[in-house]
Amino acid sequence: MKKLFLIMMMFVPMTMMAQKFGHVNPEDVIQSLPEFTKAQQELETLGKQYEKELTDSQAELQRQAEAYDKNKSTMNATKQQETETKLQEMYQKISEQAQQNQQAFQKAQNDKMQPIYQKVMQAIEAVGKAGGYVYIMQTGSVPFINTDISKDVTSDVKAQLLKMK
Repeated sequence: MKKLFLIMMMFVPMTMMAQKFGHVNPEDVIQSLPEFTKAQQELETLGKQYEKELTDSQAELQRQAEAYDKNKSTMNATKQQETETKLQEMYQKISEQAQQNQQAFQKAQNDKMQPIYQKVMQAIEAVGKAGGYVYIMQTGSVPFINTDISKDVTSDVKAQLLKMK
């Protein structure tokens, strides 16, 4: 019985050493996906649209402010007050529009990117389970990865993503 126990104790460290560790560069994986490129292009288009709307609104505010400055001396006090109030309201609307655009852009970014991130995580999990890995760590989030005992599974994850299509 003691011999069996000693033999088992000798193999326990060997099984501990046989554990597999991997690391992956998820940014590299994500950037290689066609859906990421498409999402980036759509977000860029949306960002340009929001930027144009704000630029146009600011140009209109600037135009009206210049017209007010030019004609201010010929206006009565009531008309001056009305015009100043209108300009202040325009400025406030532009500020609100900028904030709404930023929120809408962040929501669109989340809506487009979240499925991509989930798909990559599923591929990493599939590679981890299929390869018998104890851990697959993200490069960049860990200060040091010993590449002698940790395998770079980035290409395996990319291959898994191709299978998932």
